[in-house]
Amino acid sequence: MKKFFKMIFGIIGAAIVLIIIAVVLFVNISPEFGGVATKEQTVVYAKSENFSEGKFVNKGDVNLDMSFSTLMKMIRQYMKPHPNTAPNKEIPIKIIDSLSVAKNQTKTKMFWFGHSTFLLEIGKHNILIDPMFGDTPAPHPTLGAKRFSKELPIKIEALPQIDVVILSHDHYDHLDYGSIIKLKDKVEMFYVPLGLGVHLKEWGVEENRIVELDWWQEVSHNDLVFKCTPAQHFSGRGLNDRANTLWSSWVIQSEKENIFFSGDSGYGTHFKEIGEKYGPFDFAMMECGQYNELWSEIHMFPEETAQAAVDVKAKRMMPIHWGAFKLAMHEWTDPVERVIKKAKELNIEIVVPKIGAVINMSDTLVDQPEWWK
Repeated sequence: MKKFFKMIFGIIGAAIVLIIIAVVLFVNISPEFGGVATKEQTVVYAKSENFSEGKFVNKGDVNLDMSFSTLMKMIRQYMKPHPNTAPNKEIPIKIIDSLSVAKNQTKTKMFWFGHSTFLLEIGKHNILIDPMFGDTPAPHPTLGAKRFSKELPIKIEALPQIDVVILSHDHYDHLDYGSIIKLKDKVEMFYVPLGLGVHLKEWGVEENRIVELDWWQEVSHNDLVFKCTPAQHFSGRGLNDRANTLWSSWVIQSEKENIFFSGDSGYGTHFKEIGEKYGPFDFAMMECGQYNELWSEIHMFPEETAQAAVDVKAKRMMPIHWGAFKLAMHEWTDPVERVIKKAKELNIEIVVPKIGAVINMSDTLVDQPEWWK
């Protein structure tokens, strides 16, 4: 009997060792994990007010350290059944006519791809925001939930030339390796938060096409201005690279429009700061989804999303970060239903277009059909 148990424990031990070796090899070999900053780059980052003791940091007393008890709570929550966290059938999307996109009309318009990905046509320029076109927001398809729709409104190959890509942070649901590989040769410039450029360079994007910005810094691109603004979140793609790159929200300004993109963020005073400095905004894309009381400091609840839109002085707002992936335990329609209710209370105009539908900035955007029901 002792020999039997000794054999069993030996097999289990060997299996654990093999799993550890496989994970280490995968993390070190797979290109999905991106690049690593050099010592010279770290010296540059250290000049930022948002960098401390070798890591990027949030403002205020934001605690990102997860205790063992919190981790256990999270595991128990994930193990419990949670109904309706994903649609029971494929959600409807609108297919985008590639010819209409290629015309690059002067009228400002947007297309939503679900979650936080947008194609923005503004001032005769094509802008991609957090272009995540992959099926799974994870370093390997087996490690994440599938997209709610089987296809995208438009394939990457059918997209026109892209003037600018802006990225909010390096998490897999916002920075997708496969998407960047397919996109990189048709993109003129990438504007990203500090540190994030190491991933793009690792994936073959030339350094002269990457501009890294700190919070409150800005860059001009022809007749457009892109302003990197604060967010309350974190970053990381691997096992030990947490907060090695900065996270941000963005302001996009043309001669006629002023647009805000929240990226991922918990609710904080930075929204009022942004509103006071750069508002009012004609349109605000506000994070609303993938929330939980266990990580409330890094993702907003829907009621906070509506209030944040008021804080940034948005004339109209659109809830994003939902409608594509299951990354939390709430029902998949909970974000949109709760934020609509709160937006009405706060008297702020809200827009919830179908994925792939045209969003014209100059049109009246109220009374959208409730396509998610």
